Amino acid sequence: MSKTLKPGTTAPRSGQYEQVGPRGGNTGNERTVVRGEPMPPTPKPGMGYRLVDPTKNGSGRR
Repeated sequence: MSKTLKPGTTAPRSGQYEQVGPRGGNTGNERTVVRGEPMPPTPKPGMGYRLVDPTKNGSGRR
């Protein structure tokens, strides 16, 4: 299981991030975020993001 990121934190990798509920449940909503950019706001307090599909072209890696 991946680490859950809070809104506003810097994305460690580029890719598709799924919104997760306050208790870690899947929501089915995904956002594309580029490495180094802040995670977008969530619709409800306590939600976060989990990386589900990292970018495969190498631009999102260090």
